[in-house]
Amino acid sequence: MGILNLTPDSFYSGSRITTLDDSVQRVEEIISEGGVIVDIGAYSSRPGANDVSEQEEGRRLWPILDAIRKRWPDIIISVDTFRSTIAQKAVAEYEVDIINDISAGMMDAAMFETIARLNVPYILMHMKGTPQNMQKHPQYEDVTGEVLLFLSEKVNQLRALGVADIIIDPGFGFGKTLEHNYQLLRDLQQFRMFELPLLVGVSRKSMIYNALNSKPEEALNGTTVLHAWALTKGANILRVHDVKEAVECVKLVSKIME
Repeated sequence: MGILNLTPDSFYSGSRITTLDDSVQRVEEIISEGGVIVDIGAYSSRPGANDVSEQEEGRRLWPILDAIRKRWPDIIISVDTFRSTIAQKAVAEYEVDIINDISAGMMDAAMFETIARLNVPYILMHMKGTPQNMQKHPQYEDVTGEVLLFLSEKVNQLRALGVADIIIDPGFGFGKTLEHNYQLLRDLQQFRMFELPLLVGVSRKSMIYNALNSKPEEALNGTTVLHAWALTKGANILRVHDVKEAVECVKLVSKIME
């Protein structure tokens, strides 16, 4: 899953795209490097990011979606949003294939019913708090157990509404300390209990560059290391900034696991 950020303030400056031409070029890059899904987000969810109105999110998103869908009618597009109204329009008007919700329905009470009605795959991610406050002293008694319990409750709610296609995301970096993130990585195979596709999003995040005393621009090597680990523990989808390197990682780990 290649990332297309339509935000001026994403944590990794190399991923920020604000023009139509650059967006099209980025999708071409994702496809040419072997990406299978294009994940488009117009609301920055980095820790402490400013809130963005629904109108602004749509203003950034709709022209890009229109251009991409017209040029590539068959590619798999995911939209990264927690708003049910954005999800509704994205699927109904632009034939978006997947909705990727960082809040697991917690920031919009209408999201689950909207997903059930739209009948599209839904990425269910764990986040403690909101992007504005999630990294202000997050605490857990048992981070893995609590994330698993949260996700299991949400899966049951979605199943009760008739949602068939659910993808699980532990939410690395979303309301977790460095130690919490690495505990989740150590326990990643426990997420197989759901018997659902598992998405891992660690690309260039602070759990890498803070551990290495570097910065996002220097975190590609560390990202690849964690991708390899995640794949051996059951990850099915990698959400990445660097598609070529991630595809190579998948190919080599697959060779080892043949």
